[in-house]
Amino acid sequence: MSLALKYRPTTLDEIVGQEHLLEQGQVLRTLIEKKSLLHSFFYGPPGCGKTTLARVIAKELQAPFFELNATTLKVEDLRKIFKSYANALEKPLIFIDEVHRLSKNQQEVLLPFMENNSALIIGASTENPYYSLTSAMRSRSHLFELKHVNNSALHQQLDKIVEKEVIHIAQDAKDFLVSSSSGDVRAMLNLLETAVTLGSEISLEKLKSIRPHALQAGSSEADSHYDLASAMIKSIRGSDIDASVYYLARLVNGGEPAEFIARRLCILASEDIGNANPHALNLASSTLNIVKMIGYPEARISLSQLVIYLASSPKSNSAYMAINSALQAIQAGEIHPIPANIKHDKVNYLYPHNFNGWVEQSYMSKNMKFYESSKIGFEKTLDEWIKKIKNT
Repeated sequence: MSLALKYRPTTLDEIVGQEHLLEQGQVLRTLIEKKSLLHSFFYGPPGCGKTTLARVIAKELQAPFFELNATTLKVEDLRKIFKSYANALEKPLIFIDEVHRLSKNQQEVLLPFMENNSALIIGASTENPYYSLTSAMRSRSHLFELKHVNNSALHQQLDKIVEKEVIHIAQDAKDFLVSSSSGDVRAMLNLLETAVTLGSEISLEKLKSIRPHALQAGSSEADSHYDLASAMIKSIRGSDIDASVYYLARLVNGGEPAEFIARRLCILASEDIGNANPHALNLASSTLNIVKMIGYPEARISLSQLVIYLASSPKSNSAYMAINSALQAIQAGEIHPIPANIKHDKVNYLYPHNFNGWVEQSYMSKNMKFYESSKIGFEKTLDEWIKKIKNT
C-alpha cells in the first residue's frame, strides 16, 4: 500500500490543514457532527484533501459512499444508484469529482434527488464550480473552499510518517519535500515513497533527481510561492520593470505554471491599471490564451512581454475601488427600489438615442457615488468623454 493511502485520514481530526473549516466550532465541522450537512461543493488545489474529506463525511454519517467523476459519469449510473436506494432507510453519499465538468443534462438528473434529499451530493473541483453550476444547483447547496496545506502542517505530517516508517532523511531533504510539494500532501508522500524505493538514505540530491522543480503551487527555493507572486505584483504596481521581470523569472524557474502567472497578471490589469490603460486587460487576456496553447519554454517570452507592458502602464485602481464601494454599500443595507422609468416595462423611459445620445433622467432612487476617476492615463480621456456626452 502506498504511503498516501496508508496515511489517508479517516477522521476529521486526522485531516491535515483546513482549520478554517474543520476546527471545533467551525461551520462545516458543526454541520457534519450534527449530521445536518446539505449538498456541498468543495474546491481547492490538488492534494488538499477534498476526496478524503468526502470519505470522512460518509464515515461520520454512516452513509453508503459512491465515488464518481464528472468526466466519465453516465446518467444511467446515477439513476441506478438512486433506484437502488429508493425505499431504503439510509441515503447514499454521492461524491462527484471534477464537478465543474457536469453537463446541464447531468445536473438536471441530480436536481430532483437534491430537492427531496434522497441522496447527499458532494462535489469537488480544483476550480471554483460556482459559474459552471446552474442556479438551481447553487440554490440547493453550499460552497466551501479548501486551501493549500501550509508548510507547518506538512512538516508535522512528514515527521510523523518518517518516525513510524523509520526512514532516514536529512533535514534539508525534509525541507525540500515540503517546499517543493506546494501544499499537496499526496505529492509529498509520493515523492518520499519513490525516494525510499531507491534506497534507505534520503538526501536532498536524491529528491532533486526525482523532482528537479517544485510543483505548480510553489517554488523550489526558500521563498514561498505566495511571497514570490506577491513580490512580482507589487513590483509591477510600483512600475519597477527590472524587479518585475526578476520575480517573474524566479517564478518561472521555480516551476510555476504559465497559466497561474498569466491569471494573476489578468487580475492586476484590472485591479491596478484599469481604465488608465484599458489595453492592458486585452493584452493580459491574450497572453493567458497564448500560454495555454504553447506552454514552456516559449511561454516565458509572452509573460515577459506582458510584465514589462504592465509595469510601464499608468496605474489606477478606480474600477477596483468603485465595485468594492458599491458592494460595501449594498451589504450595509443600501437596497433601494429601481426607478419606474428604467424597469423592464419602460414606463416613462426616455430613450437617450432620441435625444442626441443623452438625456437627464433618474437611474437610482437614491443618489450614491462610488466611482472616482484617478485622472491618470486614459481615464482622463474617459472623463472628457462623459463631460461631452452630458454637455457639462
